[in-house]
Amino acid sequence: MKRKRVVILGATGSIGESALKVARDIPERMEIVGLAANRNAEKLAEAANKVRPESVCLVDETKIDILRKALDYEPRIFAGEEGLREIACLTNGEMVLVAIVGTGGLRPALAAIEAGKDLAVASKEILVMAGEIVMREARENGVHVLPVDSEHNAIFQCLEGKVGQKQKHPTSNSESFREQAIEHPMSKAGGSGLGVRCSMFDVSDVRRIILTASGGPFRETHAKEFDDLTPEEALKHPTWNMGPKITIDSATLFNKGLEMIEAHWLFGVEMKRVEVIIHPQSIVHSMVEFADGSTLAQLSYSDMCFPIQYAVTWPYRVPNTLPPLDFSKLSKLEFFTPRYSDFPALNLARRAGEAGGTLPAVMNAANEVAVAAFLDRQVSFPSIWQIVEEVMNRHASVAHPDLDAILQADQWARAAAIGCVESLKR
Repeated sequence: MKRKRVVILGATGSIGESALKVARDIPERMEIVGLAANRNAEKLAEAANKVRPESVCLVDETKIDILRKALDYEPRIFAGEEGLREIACLTNGEMVLVAIVGTGGLRPALAAIEAGKDLAVASKEILVMAGEIVMREARENGVHVLPVDSEHNAIFQCLEGKVGQKQKHPTSNSESFREQAIEHPMSKAGGSGLGVRCSMFDVSDVRRIILTASGGPFRETHAKEFDDLTPEEALKHPTWNMGPKITIDSATLFNKGLEMIEAHWLFGVEMKRVEVIIHPQSIVHSMVEFADGSTLAQLSYSDMCFPIQYAVTWPYRVPNTLPPLDFSKLSKLEFFTPRYSDFPALNLARRAGEAGGTLPAVMNAANEVAVAAFLDRQVSFPSIWQIVEEVMNRHASVAHPDLDAILQADQWARAAAIGCVESLKR
C-alpha cells in the first residue's frame, strides 16, 4: 500500500487536528499535500510548518499577510473561496478530507469530485444539502465517497462485503453501476422521490441501520428545565471534544437528525430504515441489523482518529498507536430510546429526509442560524427547534434541485430564520 496524498479542508478545526494526528501516526501511509482553513492564519501556519504541505489556503483574504509571516517555508498559497476550490483540485492530491463546518465545503467538494479526487466526508452538510448531486457526480466521475463521521464510518465497516455482485469495492462508482442506477424506491410510493439509487451496497437484506447517539449533556434533563439552559451548559459534551456548532447539535440531537439523512444517501436506504438509539458510553458507534435478526456493530474508544484513519487507508487495516478497547474495563454498555417529544430534532429531520428536495437544506440552514443565536444568547435552547420547524413549515420544497436551487433555498432559509430570531429575542 502506497502513501495516500491528502488535502485537508478545515485543517484548524477538531477534525482537521485529528487528521494531522493520524498523518503523524502513520507517515508511511498518509501524506498531507494541502491544508486549508477559514480565518485562523496563525493556527494554519503552525500546522503547515509541522507537516510542510506544498500548498495552503486561507479563505479570509484579509489575513494572507499574517499567514505569510507566520510560515517558515514558502508553500504555494491560495486565498478566498476560489482558492478553496483550487486547492481541492491539486494535481498530486488523491483524496480531499472535507471538514468544513456549514455549507462552505459544498462547492470545493464538488470541484474535487469533478477533478477525480476521492472524498472523505466529515461535513454533514454536504450530503444533507446536496446528497443527490454529490453521489451522482461521484458515480459519474468514478470516485469514492468515504464517511469520516464515526457513526457512518462504523456502518461502512459493518456493511463491507455487502456489495452488489458486479462491484469489487463498495464505493467504486464504476460504469457498470451507473447502468444499474434505479429510481428511488420511495418515489413511486409518494414518499421521498429523492432520485437515483445512491449507494453501491447491497442493502436488500438490511432491516435497520441504527445510529448511536450519546444523548448529549441534557440526556437526563427534564424538559421543563430547557428554557433556562445556558450555552456553557450545552457546550459540555460528556464524551466527545468537538467544535461549538456540532456540540450544540449534539445537545439538541440535530446532529443525529442530520446523520439520518446522511446515512440515507451514503448507503442507499430509505429513511424508514434509519433509526437512532441513545448510547451514553459512545463505545458502540453504530449498528446494522439484518433480515435474519443478526446485528453487526463497530466498537472503539471515542477518538475521531479511528474513523479518519480508516477512511484514508481503506480498504486496508493499518497498525497505529491508538489504544484498543479493554473489555475488562468496560463496566456497562447502555441503550435507550430517544425522548422524541422532548427532542423534536429527530422527527424534523425524518420529515425533511422523507420529503427530500430542498427541505433538508432549509432545515440545515435554519438550524445553523438558530444555533448561532443561542450561542449569542439571543434565544433560548428550545427556540432552536422552534425556529427550525417554523422555517420548514413556511418552505415550498423544490424536487430534484440543482445546485443553484439548493443554495437559493439555503439563503432563503437563513433570512427566514433570522426573522424568527428577531421575533424571539430575549
